[in-house]
Amino acid sequence: MTETTTPATDDATGAVLSPLHAEHVALGATMTPFAGWMMPLRYAGDLAEHQAVRTAAGLFDLSHMGELHVDGPGAGAGLDHALVGNISGLAVGRARYTMIVQEDGGILDDLIVYRLADEAYLVVANASNVAVVSGALAERLAPFDASLTDRSLETALIAVQGPRSAEIVVGLTDPAHADAVRDVRYYAGVPATVGGVEALVARTGYTGEDGFELFVPAAAAPGLWRDLRAAGAPLGLVPAGLSARDSLRLEAGMPLYGNELDTTTAPHDAGLGRVVRLDKTTADGEPLPFVGRAALASRAHATPSRVLVGLVGSGRRAARHGYEVLTSAADDAVVVGRVTSGAPSPTLGTPIAMAYVTPEVSAEGTELAVDVRGRREPVRVVALPFYRRP
Repeated sequence: MTETTTPATDDATGAVLSPLHAEHVALGATMTPFAGWMMPLRYAGDLAEHQAVRTAAGLFDLSHMGELHVDGPGAGAGLDHALVGNISGLAVGRARYTMIVQEDGGILDDLIVYRLADEAYLVVANASNVAVVSGALAERLAPFDASLTDRSLETALIAVQGPRSAEIVVGLTDPAHADAVRDVRYYAGVPATVGGVEALVARTGYTGEDGFELFVPAAAAPGLWRDLRAAGAPLGLVPAGLSARDSLRLEAGMPLYGNELDTTTAPHDAGLGRVVRLDKTTADGEPLPFVGRAALASRAHATPSRVLVGLVGSGRRAARHGYEVLTSAADDAVVVGRVTSGAPSPTLGTPIAMAYVTPEVSAEGTELAVDVRGRREPVRVVALPFYRRP
């Protein structure tokens, strides 16, 4: 089923406006088109927003993400067939990071799936891939007794991330639900009333910090956003944009679709083979067929042609997406990889990057170089993530 809601759009770009667009404009945010949406890039500044999330809390508008609901007696079995994970095995209230792949194992998108009830699931897709994921799911679910509904435009997603996020969100939660929100586990969600708004409150995030993501009706989002800002300001919460979100996820070693993940990349290439559940079985104990199974089974024990690694620089110039990785800074160095994401790390005070490199140079501690606009900057291979919260 497709969505019929007609969204408000930006006159100049045609980009969809978030339900919180007026809030961002009132706060003086720098707005930018992103995956077909007009979203806040930054407010006061990238560094201040990044550090607020690491030390207190940040408030993010993630309403550009896609919310696809799969319901019916065959929903779990259908998602087991459509995705690489064991979705029917999820307990109600829990969530799972998973992927949807092509027959050849190439990644169409990385997803989070929440089990809302026995026969109800929420699939959260990246904004740039909602149409692709929705189309693939519709085709793959067709043989099953399940319905697919795209509720992306009628749903707003607000995230509170950082070490003080629980104080802020629990403090706004109705007393009847406060304990459930306080105690909700990582990668789980509970229905709760927050700031007078009915929400799915999930303990998930993309920053490497403790935090919550609140799925709410789009019309109710502005009031909740203002309530969260008011409740969080005394605790150090600030609104944060896409730029801070990207530097935070990079420090946390989290992949970004279009950078670390794409249709030429299989989960095993990205060090994410663990999400592929080849042990899924039918009721008779036979291997469960799912899209991409054969290709992924062949990769499970094969030596990959490239490996995703972390790189830390010793200088000040940061490697960026697309820059070449070399065996050394010498004139006769050869190309052994390419940077997928890179930036100065506000937390570590040094340039960091993720890159795909050949297996022979992927060992932790290997000294390499990156061509940064014609200058070869020394880097060292490190384990991911770069940052783990205390």
